[in-house]
Amino acid sequence: MSNILGISAFYHDSAACLVVDGEIVAAAQEERFTRVKHDHNFPLHAARYCLKEAGITADQLDYVGFYDKPLLKFDRLLETYLDYAPSGFSSFLKAMPLWMKEKLWMPDLIRTELAKANGIDGERRAKKAGKKFAWKLLFGDHHESHAASAFYPSPFEEAAILTIDGVGEWATSSIGIGRGNEITLLKELRFPDSLGLLYSAFTYYTGFKVNSGEYKVMGLAPYGEPKYVSLIKDNLAEVREDGSIRMNHEYFSYSQGLRMTNGSFDRLFKGRPRKPESKVTQREMDLARSVQAITEEVMLKMVGHVHKETSMKRLCMAGGVALNCVANGRIMREGPFEDIWIQPAAGDAGGALGIALAIWHRYLGNRRVSPEKTGTWRSRHDRSDNGLPPYEDGMKGAYLGPQDSIEEIEQFLKTRNLPYTKYSREQLPEVVAELLADGKIIGLHQGRMEFGPRALGARSIIGDPRSPAMQSIMNLKIKHRESFRPFAPSVLREQVAEWFDLDQDSPYMMLVADVAEGHRRKMTADEEKLWGIDKLNVKRSDIPAV
Repeated sequence: MSNILGISAFYHDSAACLVVDGEIVAAAQEERFTRVKHDHNFPLHAARYCLKEAGITADQLDYVGFYDKPLLKFDRLLETYLDYAPSGFSSFLKAMPLWMKEKLWMPDLIRTELAKANGIDGERRAKKAGKKFAWKLLFGDHHESHAASAFYPSPFEEAAILTIDGVGEWATSSIGIGRGNEITLLKELRFPDSLGLLYSAFTYYTGFKVNSGEYKVMGLAPYGEPKYVSLIKDNLAEVREDGSIRMNHEYFSYSQGLRMTNGSFDRLFKGRPRKPESKVTQREMDLARSVQAITEEVMLKMVGHVHKETSMKRLCMAGGVALNCVANGRIMREGPFEDIWIQPAAGDAGGALGIALAIWHRYLGNRRVSPEKTGTWRSRHDRSDNGLPPYEDGMKGAYLGPQDSIEEIEQFLKTRNLPYTKYSREQLPEVVAELLADGKIIGLHQGRMEFGPRALGARSIIGDPRSPAMQSIMNLKIKHRESFRPFAPSVLREQVAEWFDLDQDSPYMMLVADVAEGHRRKMTADEEKLWGIDKLNVKRSDIPAV
């Protein structure tokens, strides 16, 4: 038996994943235990959970993998500082203490932290215990970890691979091929040119938090107009036919400072960045729509180039930008690939899973048996009634996190004197349906927690889409978030095509599709004149919540 622990940490969305003999046994983000959003610290709690789920201790691990190579990242940091010196000196000084204290000593740090996960208290005792571990520590390239997370759990025997994010060591996107248990990366786009960092620059400028608020920009985009597209292309980013971009760094400061943009960027768009938590104006909506439009264009060109380079029929994707489900929907509809599969934990958290699987398949050379090869999967274009699932993969529905027993839940409620009613599993669906029909909002807590950023029914808040007010009630009164934020629909598989321009499984909330033509409502002339958030309450379909 081979026990492999994958770790991602120290940037954002730290996570741990345990693979036993090629099977993903457990995976979780550290934020789910600490309640610190996008927690970047070493995933001590997540690692402890993974070990517990498998019934082993850190001593019984055979391999530990870290999702990127810190020394190569440090190389980028030094080279970038020298290129922009002395302008980046202050940010360089702020970064150095963490590197000198932790990141340059990653092997010792990982061993010490896993000793703590093993129950050793105290820094000195844990450091001493960590040195005694017999397992081997391996480091993977950041985008290779993303590529492994995209291909190995996919249903495909062979596929093209596309990874896109802000930046790893040097690469900001990569293309490659996966066959069997082998992955070959063919090309990469390198820092400081980055689609992910371009999107993050606009996240910062529109007043949201970088590496956290990008999904807010995507959600804001539909309320704006793409009025800045030409300005962005002419001044900020040259978009090439192969999907690569060339950034004009006169307008950005992320290479040498702590801000994403600078005064030239402010002058180009005639204003300062929006202050966080201040009112969102039409300008932010138009900026969001513009960068979203460019992102979709670039991703479609990248996908076209990958198809041309590889001649593959299927595509696997990962990296933070692959969480842009609006762009993914266009790739599915307009792209050249017959099938696509996107890692549900596409961001840095998924890197922990990727490095663990890469060690099993590439480093150890273990054979990969894909659902496609075993005949337990069929393409979304296969309309034959052969009884096979159209979307089987190795992610177990992304339900890889911890779960609570009925006894534990009851004990929690009792110790806090909270009233509750206990229903059988057979009774629960009817009870929930009646509560939803009565306009109630339900918090679902069932089974194992999801791995990745999407709530997929295990830890979800659900409401009745027949209520026109449901979207605003859930946003403002329950989740206490911006009114424009969207929700995902949940629909029976056999009725998907009836309600949406989509006829395939989408189990991970990674694709956006239009409402089916027959359910759309055409806006009136007066409604067409409305701008931005004013359109939020306009009825757009015969689905009351839409």
